[in-house]
Amino acid sequence: MPALFQTFFADALLDAGRPLPPGIAAHDSAIPARRFAVYRNNVVAGLGNALKRRYPVLHRLVGEEFFVAMARQFVSERPPRSPLLLDYGDEFADFIAGFEPARELPYLADVARLEAARSRAYHAEDAIPLSAESFAALDTGSLHDIRITLHPSVEIVRSDHPIVTIWAMNSGEQELGPIKHYCGEDALIARPRFDVEVRTLPPGGAVFLIALAAGASLRDAAEAGVADDPDFDLTSNLAGLIGAGLARGIVVPEPRN
Repeated sequence: MPALFQTFFADALLDAGRPLPPGIAAHDSAIPARRFAVYRNNVVAGLGNALKRRYPVLHRLVGEEFFVAMARQFVSERPPRSPLLLDYGDEFADFIAGFEPARELPYLADVARLEAARSRAYHAEDAIPLSAESFAALDTGSLHDIRITLHPSVEIVRSDHPIVTIWAMNSGEQELGPIKHYCGEDALIARPRFDVEVRTLPPGGAVFLIALAAGASLRDAAEAGVADDPDFDLTSNLAGLIGAGLARGIVVPEPRN
């Protein structure tokens, strides 16, 4: 199929205002445009359903009519670039952040980021988390110089809104009710074993884990956590990291001569 025809076909497929691509015909119909319109609607609806499956909490928060309208606009502006529908919609959160009708729901884009992270964690590489014994065997003198590689499913979503609470209340993880203390929450998303887990990180915990993921030593990551929030506590955060199965490996520095 020539590249120019592919361009015309793709443009017309996602934009009903475009003319029928040249050369399109229907063997049993004198009006191929009608058949093409049916095909267009099926494609757009299919992509919208893929988004609905990936973002069930988002769908619940805004309702069917709003979600369908938002998904159709997204599909029109950002069609798939991969044949794998599992990956479709990674840019949905950025789109929502600039979607004018969603402006009065400022938390919506971050909830979408959390849901996208959940789907990526579900399909992430399997890895066996390190046990607490692996850390207990380390030389305490060099503990602060070690580097910890995180489980491949780990993702962090930072937000000025209580996105973990909003997600939990609308996914069945927590009873639906008013949010008593509306404040920002940093979400940890990971699948260390069988199920994807979503947790609220303690003060400084997000920056601590982000620094570790970037290759920082335990000491430098802890300093980043304290700089982000004076209430950061290394002991509790390290215990949480180990207990949640977030560590995949330990890199011990070479002894200094």
